[in-house]
Amino acid sequence: MEKAKNVDEYIAIQRGAIASNPDCGNSHYNLGVALMGKKLYKEAEMELLEAIGCSPTLSEAYVQLGGLCLKDEDLEGCLEYNKKAVSCRAGFSIGYGNIGFINLQLGKTDEAIAALKKAITFNQRFIQAYTTLANAYLIKGLIDESIKANKKALELEPDFAIAHNNIALTYLEKGDKQQAKKHIKKAQELGYEVEAKLLEAIK
Repeated sequence: MEKAKNVDEYIAIQRGAIASNPDCGNSHYNLGVALMGKKLYKEAEMELLEAIGCSPTLSEAYVQLGGLCLKDEDLEGCLEYNKKAVSCRAGFSIGYGNIGFINLQLGKTDEAIAALKKAITFNQRFIQAYTTLANAYLIKGLIDESIKANKKALELEPDFAIAHNNIALTYLEKGDKQQAKKHIKKAQELGYEVEAKLLEAIK
């Protein structure tokens, strides 16, 4: 396929591909993602639904549709699309990570932990899943498990500022101000804006 010089040209190429082969789920998907990039969300949604119509097991399309729901603050819609994504592809870590994140937003902590554990099982380098899992453990009061999950994220990416901030919060819960201060300092060095009340708590 010819290479596009910019997103508009890429969109034109995908439209051409669909014109010559209307039943190609991948072309509809590619067009949908490109339209999302242009913030043409309604058109993007139509193309992603077309993609699923052509290719019902196209997990990425369900995830993108979930992203559109999340943009509209429709958490339940996002959750349902991600559940469809994992039901049609076994071991789809992104889908499980999203399910975990949304369940945590909905206050379903146990369901979040179960999904995030699956996400990590299928992709042991899924940094965001570790940090979300750490937050879920913290909410449950499982401090040591939360520290362990944050440490795993930092093993994968030592300069992941949010993990430094989160592990500081967890160490503070544990009563270890020295470790909390160390990680807060690192988060700040990396440009993370630490909440004033957390800074106050470690003084």
